[in-house]
Amino acid sequence: MTRQQIDFAFLNVGHFFDHLFVLIFATVSALALAREWGMSYAELIPVATPGFVAFGVCALPAGWIADKWSREGMMAIFFIGIGASAVLTGQAGSPAALGAGLLAIGVFAAIYHPVGLAMVVHNRTKTGHALAVNGVWGNMGVACAALVTGFLIDAAGWRSAFIVPGIISIITGCGYVYFQARGRKSSASSTPETSSASGTPSEPDITRPMLKRIFGVILFSTAVGGLVFQSTTFSLPKVLDERLADIAGSATIIGWYAFIVFAMAAFAQLVVGYLVDRHSIRTVFACVASLQVIFFAIMTQVDGLLSVAVAVAFMLAAFGQIPINDVLIGRISRSEWRSRIFAIRYVVTFSVMATTVPLIAWLHGNWGFSVLFDVLAVAAGLIFLSVLTLPKIAAVTGR
Repeated sequence: MTRQQIDFAFLNVGHFFDHLFVLIFATVSALALAREWGMSYAELIPVATPGFVAFGVCALPAGWIADKWSREGMMAIFFIGIGASAVLTGQAGSPAALGAGLLAIGVFAAIYHPVGLAMVVHNRTKTGHALAVNGVWGNMGVACAALVTGFLIDAAGWRSAFIVPGIISIITGCGYVYFQARGRKSSASSTPETSSASGTPSEPDITRPMLKRIFGVILFSTAVGGLVFQSTTFSLPKVLDERLADIAGSATIIGWYAFIVFAMAAFAQLVVGYLVDRHSIRTVFACVASLQVIFFAIMTQVDGLLSVAVAVAFMLAAFGQIPINDVLIGRISRSEWRSRIFAIRYVVTFSVMATTVPLIAWLHGNWGFSVLFDVLAVAAGLIFLSVLTLPKIAAVTGR
């Protein structure tokens, strides 16, 4: 493997860890802590709110430090920091201590998206495929969060669900530091490589009004998309726990059903990545948003195994939307500013995601999950309308 391929592999593993760690608590709270600590699901999930706030707010300073200092250095801090935080979270003996641990996880988790995605698109002309592959790894982290957590809860208790992945992340971080150190020594003893003209993306021909409109759509769809993504990924274990009550009788089985849904949906990003590199982004984006509207509406009416099939369908659309905004940012931003621009996008995304956690608790406590899916259908409809305002140049830039 080349150095670039190994670096890309580390970035993919980092994306996997990022989504895995922020969603461990979603399964732990639904399947273990509610019984062990004698608290309701609605009472437990606000404990995660500070962590999700940090996940959003800390993205901006992480992107700024990466652009000014070192993206590789920030990725090393990410691996080791999030792993150590998870190990400490597994020691928590009260909701306050658990919330503090989740806050630390959120701080380090905030590093990945502004830093890792800027590294993924660096010096690439067709960014859709690379972002899609990287996105699949992130989505598999979402999928494995429910599966691995459910298995560890049944095998060794909920604390192991934080501690075991935490140790693995620390080991991975040490490997990443070693890899970067060897790379610097190799670069120092060899002639620097010169990038070819074909390997460097050209500057897009976009006017200032068009640029403002594109960023407007990116920020709006990012905000509303954050609501959709967080609501679906965080609540799905509990949704399946309720709708498969007569079929699934353990945390591991619920984890398997959630894993199947997330894993099948994860590969939607490969299809979308292929399409946005070859077709109009506006058309692809609008189709994805419209599919979300349809399947969220259907989810309010189904139960049992049919709910699993519909969940796969709406997660295909929800996951498929993720790389589109990142492709737009990669195509219209300069490399030296890219981490900060990604950071702004993810500050918006994860800030909305943080407010979504208490919203889920409120909706579930008062009306159940059917109303939540009504809200998500409306949200997806608003994304669809905003995408129709994208200028045509946004659909062909970089082709």
